[in-house]
Amino acid sequence: MSMAGDYVGRFAPSPSGPLHAGSLVAALASFLDARVHGGRWLLRIEDIDETRTVPGAAEDIANALAALDMHSDGPVLVQSQRKHRYQAARDKLGALAYPCGCSRKEIADSRVGTASDGAAIYPGTCRGGLAPGKTARTLRLRVPDAGAEGELVRFDDRWLGPQSQHLAAEAGDFVLQRADGFWAYQLAVVVDDAEQGVTDIVRGADLLDSTARQIYLQRQLGYPTPRYLHLPLLTNATGEKFSKQNGAQALDLARPLDELQRAAGFLGLDTRAAQDRQAFWTLALAGWDTRFGPRR
Repeated sequence: MSMAGDYVGRFAPSPSGPLHAGSLVAALASFLDARVHGGRWLLRIEDIDETRTVPGAAEDIANALAALDMHSDGPVLVQSQRKHRYQAARDKLGALAYPCGCSRKEIADSRVGTASDGAAIYPGTCRGGLAPGKTARTLRLRVPDAGAEGELVRFDDRWLGPQSQHLAAEAGDFVLQRADGFWAYQLAVVVDDAEQGVTDIVRGADLLDSTARQIYLQRQLGYPTPRYLHLPLLTNATGEKFSKQNGAQALDLARPLDELQRAAGFLGLDTRAAQDRQAFWTLALAGWDTRFGPRR
């Protein structure tokens, strides 16, 4: 466990729209966790997929967090400015990273299974090289064969408990660079967490399935593995994850205390007695410390 002062956490939204109730849950939990461990909390803008970036959204997110009393303890890292760092990590991986010429349809037609997110598991078609007439579309990372050492990745999640994933059977060789040329989330997030010194990751459970791949990638790059805490997801009336893609509305920053209390309530923290934001933070920090604070 991280000692007080050594802890570094982060909140890493995509600038595809304004901060909403679902993203506030992750922001609040990560902020509280950093504070009760006496650590630093960093803001990172995950705009590696520039096709989804909404102009001005990054600034709007930072301003919304500030209006809710959450300020980054260091410079804001912006992924689109760090492509050279992802290229350097790719170079370090050497032959573990290989070009793949398969289209999505070809992968779906020859799938060897289906991942938990519904994606087809890549069958390894291009592991031995591109077939004649094929050109590289993506860059993939080779995972250990089924039953090989390192194929089973285990980790303890601070909310969900012990987790494990068989990479070959449940993920397959995964993409590091997409067909459109953008670096993939899996690579960018691993590089950024390592270079920012992140020790603890608090994020939504929709990213739980990515964790084993990220841990495997950390090991190949010689990076330390952070601790993980995956939060339950806030959902809408139809059971879908609260997201910008599903039409989640921006926070009402004219009523910041109400927004904070709703997010805290979803996390199981009772802050109803708070009449102002100062009292809210006192109650929220005490509640989080009781559940997830450092052992005494």
